[in-house]
Amino acid sequence: PQIAGGQLTERECDVLRCLVDGLNNNEIAEELVVSLGTVKFHISNIFHKLGVDSRVEAVKLALEQKLV
Repeated sequence: PQIAGGQLTERECDVLRCLVDGLNNNEIAEELVVSLGTVKFHISNIFHKLGVDSRVEAVKLALEQKLV
């Protein structure tokens, strides 16, 4: 995978931290006070930038590379 943690926006890092904490999309939306669509958009961008296809892969990479 691409190691692109430095390319994540501040908000994408917030969303990634929520993923690492095990929050679902609705919980992330509530936590960050954004719409569900915005959460999905950020997650899609995170997957693309990290070169992963799932939440599990994103969390694993984030922990391994200390992105959060």
